[in-house]
Amino acid sequence: MLAWMWALPVCERLWSRGTVRSNTWQRSPLTYGSRVLTITSNHQRISGANAADRVTQDVDVKSVRGIGFDATCSLVALDRHFLPVAVNHTGVRERNVLMWMDHRATDQASRITATKHRVLRGVGGVMSPEMQPPKLLWLKENLRDTCWKEAAHFFDLPDFLSWKATGSLCRSLCTLVCKWTYSPSDGWDDTFWSAIGLEDLMENSYSKIGQQTCCPGTPVGRGLTAAAAADLGLIQGTAVGASLIDAHAGGLGVMGADVGGHQLPCEHQPVSSRMALICGTSSCHMAVSTQPLFVPGVWGPYLSAMLPELWLNEGGQSATGRLVEHVVRGHAAYRQLEERAERRGKHVYSYLNAHLESMSADAAQLEQLTARLHVWPDFHGNRSPLADQTSRGAVVGLTLSQTLDDLALLYLATLQAIALGTRHIIDAMRAAGHDITTLFLCGGLSKNALFVQTHANTTGLPVVLPAEREAVLLGAAVIGACASSDCSSIQEAMRRMTRIGHVVRPNSELESFYRRKYAVFLRLYDHQKECVALMEAEAV
Repeated sequence: MLAWMWALPVCERLWSRGTVRSNTWQRSPLTYGSRVLTITSNHQRISGANAADRVTQDVDVKSVRGIGFDATCSLVALDRHFLPVAVNHTGVRERNVLMWMDHRATDQASRITATKHRVLRGVGGVMSPEMQPPKLLWLKENLRDTCWKEAAHFFDLPDFLSWKATGSLCRSLCTLVCKWTYSPSDGWDDTFWSAIGLEDLMENSYSKIGQQTCCPGTPVGRGLTAAAAADLGLIQGTAVGASLIDAHAGGLGVMGADVGGHQLPCEHQPVSSRMALICGTSSCHMAVSTQPLFVPGVWGPYLSAMLPELWLNEGGQSATGRLVEHVVRGHAAYRQLEERAERRGKHVYSYLNAHLESMSADAAQLEQLTARLHVWPDFHGNRSPLADQTSRGAVVGLTLSQTLDDLALLYLATLQAIALGTRHIIDAMRAAGHDITTLFLCGGLSKNALFVQTHANTTGLPVVLPAEREAVLLGAAVIGACASSDCSSIQEAMRRMTRIGHVVRPNSELESFYRRKYAVFLRLYDHQKECVALMEAEAV
């Protein structure tokens, strides 16, 4: 899914949105680690043109002042004619994007980490397979005679969309700093690319991966090209802002809201007291600081990657929404759940939330139903704060029963495990100097009331939900507003465009329960590593 938004004159709070569907391919239905995306090739209409037609149907295109793009941090490969290059062994050119969640480059990531190069300090000390250097190294080592030799341009997907719209090869600091090890002050580090075996990317001043950079929201090129404007039904030259990774757009869409009158601890405090949690298929935890803070296992600090002149740290969980779906759909009682939810006209998760309330004598205490059921949520490795891609999921407390009650409890324990993972990340960031007092949530999982309440109860922090349900797209509108010059800065656009929906506060009566459950949570990882060590010792 690619997401993008037009920012219309902000003072009238008028904006529209569109989403673009794409095809995803897996090497095997049994694997989750290898994902390839199909996007629009050069000779076709710009991605999202059909969505643009729908969104602008009742809008005076002259009022469209700026456009912002956001997308996942997936890797796009194009040849010297800007046509797709296959990133797969089958040679299908249309499958030319390695998705962010593709973990095929785990070995390459481990080897890059083993170099202990100085740039790794800016990614928590550990290179993730979700970043671009290991993916590029995998392509060179596995598709040298096809993709690697043929590719002339590698883009982060948000930058590809900006290029598609404007023809400009300028890259956003959001993508290059967060996913490519670029430094705003020092540029590319030649010694890093040489050390990992990708010195050929240094040719022609790094023309394949980016020679020009700019801050998010900066006007790109001369705005929409004639071709892009015709595809989108908009006016040539309409301003396009330097793009954002989707999670970072979510950060802009929630963090700047005026909290006056809500009695929140972040009121009258700098934005550094706020953490944006963007929760969908995976989750990202964004916090900024005025000085660089190095957090082991947490990405960053990244200068100007989200907010100009502020340092960004980015924690995360590789599978959250995907994990909940996996646990629920894989249970023996799922069919029964689906049938009951359909009869009641409810979504399966809404039904599960209601079912849990019926299982508890006190709805406010229902979270204690899992006192003897615990989940370690790293089914797709640990992104933060352990940065351990070898970590695996675990469930403690299962019985032979497979009823709907058991499914509901496992679902609850999974939500709690994800929330405990957030607490784990916050603890690591606080230990490094962050002062986080309030959570700002957005994304698909934030629409689940139990998920939100569990995060408040687990962390002991109030959770702020935005008035705009699609806050990620609102963040893209923020950079469009900046590009249009209707707003002088990202901070101004955030203040004018973002609003609080409502606040969810923690239940203090559950503090003791979650203090104990968190202790169990941490031991699950320790015991897993002990088990691994025992098995490896026996094998020697």
